[in-house]
Amino acid sequence: MFFEGNERKEREQEMAREGRLPPGQSLTLKWPILHYGSVPRFDPARWDFRIAGLVDKPLRLTWDEFNRLPMKEVTADMHCVTRWSRFDVRWEGVPFTEVMKLVTVKPEARYVMVHAEQGYTANVPLDDLVRHTTLFALRHNGEPLPADHGYPVRLVVPQLYAWKSVKWIRGIEFLPQDAPGFWEQNGYHMYGDPFKEQRFDSDPY
Repeated sequence: MFFEGNERKEREQEMAREGRLPPGQSLTLKWPILHYGSVPRFDPARWDFRIAGLVDKPLRLTWDEFNRLPMKEVTADMHCVTRWSRFDVRWEGVPFTEVMKLVTVKPEARYVMVHAEQGYTANVPLDDLVRHTTLFALRHNGEPLPADHGYPVRLVVPQLYAWKSVKWIRGIEFLPQDAPGFWEQNGYHMYGDPFKEQRFDSDPY
């Protein structure tokens, strides 16, 4: 236990020196489990992914169709609003930009409402989603996502607090303007930049 604590502290100091540890955060060597509601049961025969909102035509993908989309691996850091950070996490999945290619997004689209199981939602600016590090992740550090971390698919938006990296995702809705998702309606920040400590709606934008 001493070695683990010593290793964690040295790694945390290294990340701080490199400018990768946001203010108010601490490094964790584990992966804490945090979510609202219960872990949903995955049924590949019934699972689908829907694209709606400001697109030329709404689209529905089956599990098999989603798995046939191009995939890539991204290594990125992860910062939770509860003040822990993980570094150099390997994610593998479908880039957001590949999903966007399946529809024609109308030019007035500026934001996306992310929809997940059990009615959970989160709002993310489109500019953040089209970055090369944004994935619909199916694998984590070489293994399928654990169920309590979002299996079969979770969104990964590394530059924002991890509540925006929605677990158990089921679709996206393109919007002309920002609108609050689940946690944003309950006092969390509309954007959520870890390096600006945008945790709550009272924090500066």
